[in-house]
Amino acid sequence: MTTRGRRTAALRSDRGSYSLETAVLAPAVIALLLLMIAFGRVTDADGAVDAAARAAARAASLERDAAGAQSAAQGAAERSLQGDGVTCSTSSVAVDTSGYALDLGTDAHITATIACTANLSDIGLPGLPGAKTLTASWTSAIDTYRGRE
Repeated sequence: MTTRGRRTAALRSDRGSYSLETAVLAPAVIALLLLMIAFGRVTDADGAVDAAARAAARAASLERDAAGAQSAAQGAAERSLQGDGVTCSTSSVAVDTSGYALDLGTDAHITATIACTANLSDIGLPGLPGAKTLTASWTSAIDTYRGRE
């Protein structure tokens, strides 16, 4: 067999192996990309929920009474999540307003806790949960000498 014949035979023996490798590896690569997208979305939503908890606690600490603090925290959390582009299928804002019951001149604080259920079902990766609940808390000081009702 000549040198040219050997090269041709060697090339023919590899024929079809690239398409087989692609057919085997493509689903794994696609699944890895979808998993990276899911991880990125959860990480992004987690940061947004943390920022919303911080905004809610800060807004609540600026109010003079517990009722105003609750509504201010709710509004701040919704605006923060909306501004970050996070859509929660369910969400809740809980505010510990016990600091407003303390006497003026006493150090007091307020804690806002936010829970947001982020939807992941649109990614379509088998084995991935359809939703993940993210929770964050933040504490903010109430001005010690500011009037409270």
